[in-house]
Parts: sequence; structure tokens; C-alpha cells
Amino acid sequence: MTVMTTNGVIDAKDADARDAERDAFAGQRTDDARRTNNDPRQKQGKQNQQPRRDKRDVHGWVVLDKPIGMTSTQAVAVLKRLFQAKRAGHAGTLDPLASGGLPIALGEATKTVPFVMDGRKRYRFTVAWGEERDTDDTEGRPVRTSDERPTADSIRQLLPRFTGVIEQIPPQYSAIKVQGERAYDLARDGETVELKPRPVEIHELTLVEHSDNGQSVFEAECGKGTYVRALARDMGRILGCFGHICALRRTLVGPFTERDMIPLEQLEALCNRAASGEGSLADALLPVETALDDIPALAVTRADAARLHRGQAVLLRGRDAPNTSGTVYVTVAGRLLALAEIGNGELIPKRVFNLNGLTAGPARNNESN
Repeated sequence: MTVMTTNGVIDAKDADARDAERDAFAGQRTDDARRTNNDPRQKQGKQNQQPRRDKRDVHGWVVLDKPIGMTSTQAVAVLKRLFQAKRAGHAGTLDPLASGGLPIALGEATKTVPFVMDGRKRYRFTVAWGEERDTDDTEGRPVRTSDERPTADSIRQLLPRFTGVIEQIPPQYSAIKVQGERAYDLARDGETVELKPRPVEIHELTLVEHSDNGQSVFEAECGKGTYVRALARDMGRILGCFGHICALRRTLVGPFTERDMIPLEQLEALCNRAASGEGSLADALLPVETALDDIPALAVTRADAARLHRGQAVLLRGRDAPNTSGTVYVTVAGRLLALAEIGNGELIPKRVFNLNGLTAGPARNNESN
């Protein structure tokens, strides 16, 4: 995994559709309240309404096993509501058509999002041959068709051309910005979007199954910025039969595997149990530092921790001083404190964590060790 310097770490964007809707209609609700504040029926209704739950500090990762049909932004909004979290963001968009791992960062975990996004991803996907679509998946309209169908041998011979660092043109329907507009918005408006090829890295591409019904199943492990839909499109063009994605599942994102994934139904059930005092949502959280598995850890004393917490550098002296340089994550008494840089004999804090609030429960902490 290529580790970003902490200078490049940014907070993830919040996504909360419920808040947006509440703000949009706030004025209307105020007028309604003025008109009806003397109506006994309205007063009775207000008494029956549940009080609005205050948002709270929640810190950690939830790896949602995203269901098909849900956007990544919708998934973040749902988890933010379930946890009553103040901040949330995801570590890499997953198409509505796709299922599988969508790591969602809550609270201070948003500071570690880039470390997950820079990690490898693994996908299992099915290509339907004989038809290319404008979205490169089943949601689009056909733009090219063919009666030809590839053989398993012809597919295997092609795979080395799509392994390693390759040039890839993103799909027309992608989130890439073109002159300030999302490519998919321009494409939906009927505009032809000219996207430039960009280098991506495919670490592994394997043909898993090939059937006579015109479909093939693949597994791919790839780096940041790779579009699996574009892989299907480009393989189909070279094979002369065209193709598009008809099923897609993400099974690995950075340090998060299928073992870490939690279905939405399970999260909702846990939320209901927690509301009745039978459990805790902390059991669904993975620690913030789970995203930093590929970065060295450095333990410091409480005195040095106090300096780092104030944003001050710490001199590294003595026989126990690390002889490395670069990014580390700093702990004190086993608790995550900061992301920092080692250089010129100093430990310089770049991101300090404040983990007061709800954090991962003991069970998930043990799983991450």
C-alpha cells in the first residue's frame, strides 16, 4: 500500500440527506406552527411526537456490506442517522449496482480516509458479452451489439494486456469532474463527455468462470481510480463481441475484508437492541487506527503526548528513539493520539485525534489486533 504523507490527509465530506431536507423546509414548518399554535389537536400531536435525538461524537469505522440499489451517499446518511453521529464519510464510492464493502468513517476516523482510499481493492464481477451500454453496466441503454461470443481461451490470452499499469478511459457515467460538472450529470443531459485516459494499476485479473450463456466471472485486484466497468467495456471491444457489467461485488478495500463487513439489516437490528438497552452500537465499530495498519506505530510518554496534543513537536532522543523517518501514528497508553512525521530528530504532529465519545467496543478492538 502506498502511504500518503499526512500533509495530504483531509476530512471526509459529510452526507446527510435528512439534514438537508430539514433545512429546506424549516421556514415552511415555522409558518405552519404559527397558524396552528392555538389548535388543541396540534398541541396533542406535539405531545405525541418523539423528541429529536441530539447528534453525538462517534469515532471509528463501519464496513457496510452495501446492498444493491443504494448509493454510497445514501449509505453514509443512513449510518449517520443510526449512530446519531456528527460526522461521517465513505472511503471510496461504490456504484448503486454493486454490493459489498463500503468503509464508512465516523467522527475522527474521517481523518484517516485517504489511507484507506489509497489501498488496494478487490472485486468479483460478471461480464455479459454481446452488448455494450452507455453506462457500461445493466442500467444503461445498448449502444453496440454483436452476435460473437468469446471463448475462455481467448479471454485468458487477453488478460495480460490488462494487468500491471495500463491506460484507462473512465466511463462516461462517472463522478469525474469536467469543467466543474460531474461527468454523469453531463452524460444524462445528452452531452458527449470527452474523458482523457489515465494510468491505473491492475495487480491481478483472473477468469473465474465462463459459461455458454454469454457471461464470464472475473476477480480483479486493483489500485486507486480503477473502473471495473471500463475493464469490461475495453475487453469486449478488443474481443470484438462487446460487453458490460451485469454483477459487481467489492470484497476488499485497503485493510478491510469481507470478514469486517456488516449487512444493513444487522446494523439496524443492533440499533434497535441498543435503544432498548440490550446492546451497544460500539460493537459495530472498528477502531480508528484500523485504517493505519500499514503505518508504523510509535508509543510516547504522557509528557510527550501532552506536547503533541498541543500541536508542539517532540525531540526524539536516547537509545529508544526510532531511527526511521516518515509518517507514524502515535499512541499513549495504548490509545491513538496523532498522526505525525519523523524528521531531523523530531516528531511533528500533523493530525491530532480527540476520541472522547463512543468508540469501538472491546470485541471489535480484539478483532483488529
